[in-house]
Amino acid sequence: MKKRFNITGNCNSSEHYMMDDRRRFAGILQMVEFGDYFVINRPRQYGKTTMLFSLLETLQQDENYIPILMSFQGISDSFYASSDTFSQFFFKELKKELDIPENGFPKEKLNSVQAVHTLDELSERITEVMRLTEKKVVLLIDEVDASSNYEPFLHLLGMLRSKYLQRERPSSRTFHSIVLAGVHDIKSLKFKLRNPDDAQVNSPWNIAADFTVVMEFYPDEIAFMLRQYSEAEGVQMDFEAIAERLYYHTSGYPFLVSKLCKNIAEYILPKREDKSKWTLEDVEQSVKLLLKENNTNFDSVIKNIENQEDLHELVSRVILEGEIIPFNQYNPTIYKGVLYGIFKREGSIQVHNRIYEQLIYDYLASRMLTRPQSAKMNYGGSFMQDEGGLDMDNVLRKFQSFMKEQYSSKNNHLIEREWRLIFLAFLKPILNGQGHDFKEVETSEEKRLDIVVTYLHYKYIIELKLWRGEKAHQKGLKQLTGYLEKHSVAKGYLLIFDDRKQPSWKEELITHEGKEIFAVWV
Repeated sequence: MKKRFNITGNCNSSEHYMMDDRRRFAGILQMVEFGDYFVINRPRQYGKTTMLFSLLETLQQDENYIPILMSFQGISDSFYASSDTFSQFFFKELKKELDIPENGFPKEKLNSVQAVHTLDELSERITEVMRLTEKKVVLLIDEVDASSNYEPFLHLLGMLRSKYLQRERPSSRTFHSIVLAGVHDIKSLKFKLRNPDDAQVNSPWNIAADFTVVMEFYPDEIAFMLRQYSEAEGVQMDFEAIAERLYYHTSGYPFLVSKLCKNIAEYILPKREDKSKWTLEDVEQSVKLLLKENNTNFDSVIKNIENQEDLHELVSRVILEGEIIPFNQYNPTIYKGVLYGIFKREGSIQVHNRIYEQLIYDYLASRMLTRPQSAKMNYGGSFMQDEGGLDMDNVLRKFQSFMKEQYSSKNNHLIEREWRLIFLAFLKPILNGQGHDFKEVETSEEKRLDIVVTYLHYKYIIELKLWRGEKAHQKGLKQLTGYLEKHSVAKGYLLIFDDRKQPSWKEELITHEGKEIFAVWV
C-alpha cells in the first residue's frame, strides 16, 4: 500500500510515514507497567490518540494484560444528566469492551454481573468484574476534555481515585492502570463541582503520576521517517541535515513536522523539474507555504491568544519586547501558554517553535495594519529597483519619516513597546506577497530582533535595537557583522529606536569589519 504523510487523525505504520516513536512509547508503556494512573496532556495534534492505539495493540499481544479503549467524545448530553445515568452508560461500555473474545473473559460470568444503577454500584461492579480475571486490566480514555466539564465524569474520577488509594484491599480491586489523553491536565482543571480557586488542591485526580515523557520528536527520530519515505519513493536527501532543519523550525512538534514534509512531497516536489531529491531550500519553501494557509492548529493558537488578555499580553512581552521572564509552572498565565502549546518548558518563557513565533508576529502585524494611522503605510511598489530588488535604504528612510509624522508626539513608553511591531506591519504592503520576512529573536539584555527579508532572490538583514549608548552601539555593530557573515551578505541594516527626549532622527552609512551597514534612528 502506498503511504503518505498524515496530519489528521490516528497514524498507523501501514498507511503513513511515521517518525520513530519508540522512545516516547517506551516511556509511556513503563508507566502502565508500573500501574500508574496518569494523563497524556499535550496540545492538539501531538499524537496522543496514536499513542493510545499503539498501547492498545501492544497490550493486546501481551497475555498478562487486557486493554480497554474508550472515548466519550460526541456522546449525547443525556448520558451526563446525573452521576447515576453516566455510571450506567460507563458500565455498559465497559462490559461491551470486555466481551471481545480476544480478552478471554468468561462470557457467562461476565453476563451474570448485575446491571448498574448508581455510582456506588458501579464501584462494586468494577471490583466484581476485576475478580473474574487474573490479568491486569488497563483503561485508556481518549479526548477527556470532551467530558471534563461534566460533573458526573468528575465524580467517576473521584470514585476511581478512592479505589486506587485502597487497591491493595480485595474489596477495592480495580484497574491496574488508567491512561487519560487530552489537552488539559486533569489534576489542575478548574472543575465545576468546586470553587475554582481550590481546584489545583482538591482535584479528583490528584493521584495521577506526573507525565514527563517528552512528546516532541528529536532530529534522529525525524530522520527515521525521512528514510522510510526515501526508500519508498526513491527520493534522495541529506537525512540528518533535513531533519535538523525541520527540527529548527518546529522544535519537534509532530503536526508541524509532518505538515512540512507533506508540503514538500505533495506540493513542492511535483512542480519541480528535478523530482529526485529534497533540499534545505525545500524546507524553507514549505515553511512559507504553511504560514500562508489556514488550518485548525493555527486557528487554535490564535484563538487562545486573542480570547485571553493575560496570555496575549505575556506573548507580546516575550516576542516583541524580548523580555526574559523566568518560567514558573504554577503561574496560571504561563501554564495556559504551555497547555495550548504556545510556550515550551525552559528556564525562561519562550515561544514553542519558530513557526508559531512567525505566525504570531504576522498576526500581530496584521492587527497593527488595521489601525487608522496605518493607512499611510501602503506604499505599494515604490521601493522597487531596476534589477528587481528592494531599495532597502529608502524603505528605512520612509519608515523614519512615517514614525516622525505619526508617533513623535506620542507617549514614548507606549511606542517603545510597539515600534518593532509597527515596523513589521510597515513592511507587509511593501513586500506585497513577493517577499517574506522572517524573525530571528535573540533573547538577551540587548533585546535585539533580527529580521531576514527575502524578496525574489535577494536577501536583506535588518537588526532592530533600542539605543543604549555608544558602547552598546559598537557591540551591536559587531553582532550584526557576524550575522551578515553567517548569511554571506555584504550589506546589512540597523534600525535603532531612540527613546531620548530629543531623538536624533539621523542616518549613517557605517563600514565595520569589512561589512557595510546602513543605520537609521527613529
